[in-house]
Amino acid sequence: MRARARSAAAVVTAVALLGGCTAAAPPVSAAPPHAWRSTVPAEPVDPDAAYVEARLADMSTLERAASVIMTRVPSPDPAAARAAVAASGVGGVILMGGDTRYSVDASAALTAALVIDAGLPPLTAVDQEGGIVARLPDSGPSARELAGQPAEATRAAFADRARLVASAGIDINFGIVADVTADASSFLAPRVFGMDAASVSARAAQAVAGERGIVLSTLKHFPGHGGAPGDSHSLIPMTGMSIEAWRANEAPPFRAGIDAGAELVMMGHLRYTAVDDAPASLSPAWYGILRDELGFTGVAVTDDLSMLEASGDPAYADPTANGVAALAAGADLLLFVGPVDTGALAQRIADAVASGAIPPERLADAARRVLELRRSVASSDAPYVRCRDACADAAT
Repeated sequence: MRARARSAAAVVTAVALLGGCTAAAPPVSAAPPHAWRSTVPAEPVDPDAAYVEARLADMSTLERAASVIMTRVPSPDPAAARAAVAASGVGGVILMGGDTRYSVDASAALTAALVIDAGLPPLTAVDQEGGIVARLPDSGPSARELAGQPAEATRAAFADRARLVASAGIDINFGIVADVTADASSFLAPRVFGMDAASVSARAAQAVAGERGIVLSTLKHFPGHGGAPGDSHSLIPMTGMSIEAWRANEAPPFRAGIDAGAELVMMGHLRYTAVDDAPASLSPAWYGILRDELGFTGVAVTDDLSMLEASGDPAYADPTANGVAALAAGADLLLFVGPVDTGALAQRIADAVASGAIPPERLADAARRVLELRRSVASSDAPYVRCRDACADAAT
């Protein structure tokens, strides 16, 4: 993560500027000797919170809608990518192998080009699990290898992995697999930390601890891909597992990672029919369980929504409809690795808010969480000033 120095001056400036461009205040006369004075100390102002609220208040519904979309970087060419991301207003981009070119230097040049506003850069993300899922050169141990080592080894391995990701200028690692499977033939088998909930829980927590303060951590694939057999890249896996069995077998690694401080949880396209017939990524019930039962307060990001189209289910043939449904259900960040018209998606979200299909508070909540993450990785702590027509008038 990009580190930022804090100062008391920044706090004072944030408070002074939040109201926009105003004339200097007249001097305040000294109070009479016996005038009433409050003995309650003023609440400290969090400059980042002030920035986020000011920025959110100044965004149109369409801008808020675009800000909760994360797409594949549109080109590995830094100049082209910069222009496209700036024009779309999306809140983040994901880099795949063709984008990173499996090079730290190439990735760093690309991600640096995307930062137009140092106070609010777009989020950048990568799948860097190690082993068979890696977009950067990674000689560290895979999850399967770490499963056979003491849990503490996972912390060191993921600290090294986080430093690798950060050196490429990338903010988020979609790299901590919290799924559990004892099926050696599963496509997940090389990617999990163990064959039982206890083993995976210990290592998921250690992975988050290793990444802490270096990159933003993501747990995937909630509510647990191991409990729903099949590959969600090509179908929508389904299980009839009861909620009680889920709590015992699938939930513990996610709970452990959340308790360790993971900033994001990725929602899987997984049907747990005892809870909801809809995939978890589109299920209000599962977002509710994540928030209310597991106590997660960070960013809920969908797995690649293009995968729903790839399932062949006609109910999910429209990518913009999938995005609207995920946001309405409780997602904060809508991930598309496959092609999507971001302008059309943002407009459809805005239309859904206008019609009441999505409460404006739901979009505001999602946009706020994404803004908070973006602000946390910003290289500048300058306050945001709402300054449009008033400043233009003052300059004439």
